[in-house]
Amino acid sequence: MRIIAGKHRGRILSAIRSDGIRPTPDRVKESLFQILSDRLAGARVLDLFAGSGALGIECISRGAGEVLFNDGSRESLAVLEKNLRLTGERARATCLDFRACLKGAEGTFDLIFCDPPYREEYLAEILSIVKERGLLRENGLVIYESEREETGAEGWTRADSRKYGRTAVSMWKL
Repeated sequence: MRIIAGKHRGRILSAIRSDGIRPTPDRVKESLFQILSDRLAGARVLDLFAGSGALGIECISRGAGEVLFNDGSRESLAVLEKNLRLTGERARATCLDFRACLKGAEGTFDLIFCDPPYREEYLAEILSIVKERGLLRENGLVIYESEREETGAEGWTRADSRKYGRTAVSMWKL
């Protein structure tokens, strides 16, 4: 797992070694960040299921202004913190259930990355909480990664959708 572009380009990150964990493949990250490239400069980002932090650290590398990391696993958080030290970056990281994180989040975000375990279907619930709490800035996106395309929630529009092998990435806007 590596950082693809920006100030940390080529940096190899530590990975989580656990069954059921699958990092976003480099080719998926590369395609995703080509789509998002114009949105990253100065962006405020929430990496809701951060894992090793690869997506959020890629955002930092490409010029995001602030990235907040969250993961429900202490093991994942330890790897994330190791990767932040590796890159010399500082960021806030919490170890909360995604619902608690969203319900306690302050301010608004330009991008919210959601890469939950593939067997879970959290999209509609996440979109509902984000809308209810007003967590997304105007023109912001919720980026959701899963094994299959899922339906959104009331009031949301699918802005983009891509399939990469068994990985489906959808982008949602209000």
